[in-house]
Amino acid sequence: MVEALHQLDGYWRILLDESKNLLSHRWDDATKTYPRRDVWGVGNGWAAAGMIRVRAMLPEGYEAQKQLLEQRIRILLDAAFRYQRQDGAFHDVLDDPTSFREINCGQMFAYTVYRGVAEGWLEESYLPYAEKSRAAALASVDAYGLVQDVCGLPFFDKPGVAAEGQAFFVLMETAREKWNSISDRR
Repeated sequence: MVEALHQLDGYWRILLDESKNLLSHRWDDATKTYPRRDVWGVGNGWAAAGMIRVRAMLPEGYEAQKQLLEQRIRILLDAAFRYQRQDGAFHDVLDDPTSFREINCGQMFAYTVYRGVAEGWLEESYLPYAEKSRAAALASVDAYGLVQDVCGLPFFDKPGVAAEGQAFFVLMETAREKWNSISDRR
């Protein structure tokens, strides 16, 4: 558990672009440079999804670390949702409207929101953003059940399909179902 927290602290320390409150795409430790400083949507989605998973696994006695992860997740979500398109999707590079329309980071953010709200520590005010992301994902499912317009294989440099885009659709839907079952009990 301690190593997971060290990993999260490391990428936060190195990749956070404080002017945007989002994570840069790539850091090269050998050259101490950013080969790609862009705030890649999927990279930020992976970070949010990873932090919420680690947070859920922390045992008693890690309350300060849980609160720190909650704070970081909110920072990412607040910054990312500023760039959500009218149709609920995002751009591949969150703050670059010339980059292609992308679905998977929205699925990742929605997954994070549904889990956080269901776990009781994230405010319900995030739900409309998650629902909008989910609607964009549902509209992108083709006749074969594949989510289109995710960062496509093999280089993730154009819209297409990818296993992680399909997996996060399932994770998003499962997290939403859990949130629905909890909210139905209230």
